[in-house]
Amino acid sequence: MRKALLAALCVAAVAACSDPEKEQLKKTTIPTYDKTGKLTELTYDFNKNGKIDTWTQMDGARPVLTRMDKNEDGRVDRWEYYDAQAQLEKVGFSRRDDGKPDGWAFAGPDGKIQKIEVSSFSDVNRIDRWEYYDASGLVRADEDTNADGVIDKWETYANGAVRTSAFDENKDGRPDRRLIYDGARLVLIESEPDASGNFTKRVDVKQ
Repeated sequence: MRKALLAALCVAAVAACSDPEKEQLKKTTIPTYDKTGKLTELTYDFNKNGKIDTWTQMDGARPVLTRMDKNEDGRVDRWEYYDAQAQLEKVGFSRRDDGKPDGWAFAGPDGKIQKIEVSSFSDVNRIDRWEYYDASGLVRADEDTNADGVIDKWETYANGAVRTSAFDENKDGRPDRRLIYDGARLVLIESEPDASGNFTKRVDVKQ
């Protein structure tokens, strides 16, 4: 994930290029200013093939949002969101590859993905799935399956496979039924939680 200012990267890239490359970058690194002279957008040719593929919304010297068309198919496929300190906050992507972000990845202190937020509506304000990662990969996911703003499905993962899936079936905000898996095989169904949330009924699944 890139945390430096795109403008600074552009300047450095131009300085390091040969004369033909400098001319090409000059043609694709295009600043836009408002009436007060403040920088509002900066374009860039990220893969240096002579075609603009990156657009960064600027607030003067501070980047706000970068949009990239990495495969140059005419649709944006990467969004980089920056905070008030010009640090990269999250990276958006499109699972449908339709030019609209529907997933946003957040990195931990080590630069690796720590959380992904997903929106079935391609709307950053309507997140309905939250995935949590550690060094082993995906470890947990929470989901709002009916878009009512309340989480009603909880999953845990081990070695890339679902370990448990719990569901809130009576809409009281807590799990009413939990499925437990051994690899791809369902082995146990738990239900009828007591007042403390402990399941009182367990059914072994024989296959």
